[in-house]
Amino acid sequence: MDTLIPIVNKLQDAFTQLGVHMQLDLPQIAVVGGQSAGKSSVLENFVGKDFLPRGSGIVTRRPLILQLINGITEYGEFLHCKGKKFTSFDEIRKEIEDETDRVTGSNKGISNIPINLRVYSPHVLNLTLIDLPGLTKVAIGDQPVDIEQQIRNMILQFIRKETCLILAVTPANTDLANSDALKLAKEVDPQGIRTIGVITKLDLMDEGTDARDILENKLLPLRRGYIGVVNRSQKDIEGRKDIHAALAAERKFFLSHPSYRHIADRLGTPYLQRVLNQQLTNHIRDTLPGLRDKLQKQMLALEKDVQEFKHFQPGDTSIKTKAMLQMIQQLQSDFERTIEGSGSALVNTNELSGGAKINRIFHERLRFEIVKMSCDEKELRREISFAIRNIHGIRVGLFTPDMAFEAIVKRQIAQLKEPVIKCVDLVVQELSAVVRLCTDKMSRYPRLREETERIITTHIREREQMCKEQILLLIDFELAYMNTNHEDFIGFANAQNKSENANKTGTRQLGNQVIRKGHMVIQNLGIMKGGSRPYWFVLTSESISWYKDEDEKEKKFMLPLDGLKLRDIEQGFMSMSRRVTFALFSPDGRNVYKDYKQLELSCETVEDVESWKASFLRAGVYPEKQETQENGDETSVETSTDPQLERQVETIRNLVDSYMKIVTKTTRDMVPKAIMMLIINNTKDFINGELLAHLYASGDQAQMMEESAEAASKREEMLRMYHACKDALRIIGDVSMATVSAPLPPPVKNDWLPSGLDNPRLSPPSPGGPRKPAPSAQPAAGGRGPPPPPASGRPAPAIPNRPGGGAPPLPGGRPGGALPPPLLPSRR
Repeated sequence: MDTLIPIVNKLQDAFTQLGVHMQLDLPQIAVVGGQSAGKSSVLENFVGKDFLPRGSGIVTRRPLILQLINGITEYGEFLHCKGKKFTSFDEIRKEIEDETDRVTGSNKGISNIPINLRVYSPHVLNLTLIDLPGLTKVAIGDQPVDIEQQIRNMILQFIRKETCLILAVTPANTDLANSDALKLAKEVDPQGIRTIGVITKLDLMDEGTDARDILENKLLPLRRGYIGVVNRSQKDIEGRKDIHAALAAERKFFLSHPSYRHIADRLGTPYLQRVLNQQLTNHIRDTLPGLRDKLQKQMLALEKDVQEFKHFQPGDTSIKTKAMLQMIQQLQSDFERTIEGSGSALVNTNELSGGAKINRIFHERLRFEIVKMSCDEKELRREISFAIRNIHGIRVGLFTPDMAFEAIVKRQIAQLKEPVIKCVDLVVQELSAVVRLCTDKMSRYPRLREETERIITTHIREREQMCKEQILLLIDFELAYMNTNHEDFIGFANAQNKSENANKTGTRQLGNQVIRKGHMVIQNLGIMKGGSRPYWFVLTSESISWYKDEDEKEKKFMLPLDGLKLRDIEQGFMSMSRRVTFALFSPDGRNVYKDYKQLELSCETVEDVESWKASFLRAGVYPEKQETQENGDETSVETSTDPQLERQVETIRNLVDSYMKIVTKTTRDMVPKAIMMLIINNTKDFINGELLAHLYASGDQAQMMEESAEAASKREEMLRMYHACKDALRIIGDVSMATVSAPLPPPVKNDWLPSGLDNPRLSPPSPGGPRKPAPSAQPAAGGRGPPPPPASGRPAPAIPNRPGGGAPPLPGGRPGGALPPPLLPSRR
């Protein structure tokens, strides 16, 4: 049993000597009490030497972890002064004060960083205690105003742990109900399983009073009971009274005091030391199995992380070369998996990345950019009109000029350069992100990672420039020759027929393709019907639909365009709206939308309205009437008075639309193929075949494979934690768990109990052994019984005990309130 406390000390050494800070709660005893309650004196009595700082106010300002070890010689060791033995206890006191000031300063501040002190002595039992700052109420000097809360939080940091026993120190000259130590212990240990009570200053109680009921566990009972001690007075301390003489005086006090002599063998510092040794030993025995399981889990968690560090030698070049080759191989595998797609540790579960994002760029973003670059319908028809008239010149054109078609198509094809270049930029950006992701595993070697990223990125940039040149060359191919014999091209004849049919029927044979999307407001709907808010309109060649918002999930209505016309709406003088309005209506007078003869639509500016009217013209919805402007050069197509020019514009528009479908289809097909061949596949081949050679040619490999300071620190910390866990498990494995310990005392009530002879109550057994019966109980055969307590303040004379003597019976003739009978020696 006595070997269990040194076992815990070895466990603490296994972690502290290696500099490991693990969340591992080792069994220990924390000393808690108010200021000047006698905590430090109790610890000094254990050691038998004066070694703790003394003074007024807060003296203990940092936790002191005190390990008492039974040894042949007497000396002390500090954890922060490894290898130095302190044979003078005055030097130990000075080192505690100096180390406290180094962290907290000299302004009475506190810190939760502990001081570790180990004391070897032949006069101590194996014991580990933590001396904590005393509880205070008022800040003094330069202390912060919340000093009470700081001390309370520090104490709770230790005593909250289930593996910590609480030594609650309370002076006997204060009311036990006001004990700060017991109150704090009850918060974290309501069942009283971990609390041991210590009553100090029994010699300072008022004359005629005693702590007998407390020590017999009758008043505010604790499960582990109370132990009384008598420390040296301040006068004794200042007079340098020897602690051994003080212990002898303490023993004499308990043997001679009438209230305590019957339990003198269960009082005093030596008994407290034995009880704490036994309690801590039993506590360690109970907590070691759970401690072993926790260590085992931590070791298994560390096993995988330190697998690559177990046999690592920082100066071994062969290991560094092997590590470099392994990381390059891992980079090749990760890059290919990220691009091609497969299950790996690099799979992103939050957003698209790698090959999936590049695929989206190819098939969604490129299409979106091409559609977005399409010019405005009004502007396009205006350009076609000017091109036709400028080609005819002074002549009157009877036929639709094909040169106008080529001019317009070339302008449209040239606009494709911007979206395809942007597509290349997006792919290169994602490839660079993939390279950074794949080189994360090289973070241990920052120079290797930096050089690898530089080599790969430089290669990608070179291939990017080449790819852009080739893609722009594809656009130049399209500009070089207009293949009007393409099987998908409608040709001039078909385009003219479609234009003529459209003029006759008022409809466009374009299929149900989307012509335009945008926001407009339905002006002639009331506010209650949603007329004041903008809707998202989608115009196709067959209908116009509007939705609640741009995601096109909540469709409000779809209006067919058959037979509809356009008209402008003039705003009245009293109108408060500054929006420009036009209307869709039916020439035959039927309702267009529900009960409305026309659907009035408005935009913010005239340009928006004109653009929408041009898009409606493309869909076959013509204005109600055509007006001529004075300046013929600025006459737009929709206001033209020349029906032949209008037919030619429509023919060219159909031809441009047909041919651009062919070009954009080819572009959407060829651009991803070019990027895959010239950038992605080439980069993959470069990483697999040439990256290693470039790395060897770039500089000194030994310098490149130098670890970063963070990686070396992390590796050493992991290895220390791993070896500390391993050593701790080995230490625990050597412990024989077949020891026998005293069972925990049964629970007691926490309420107030009346004391007196009329209410006899047996106290729970002491941690050190079975309790003697209460004074009112009959003494056991062959034992001695304590004398009855006096009813008044007059102390009874001390009577020597005799072996086997019992307490004399109370005479029956005495009234209840009379003085007690004289105490006589008991006879057989």
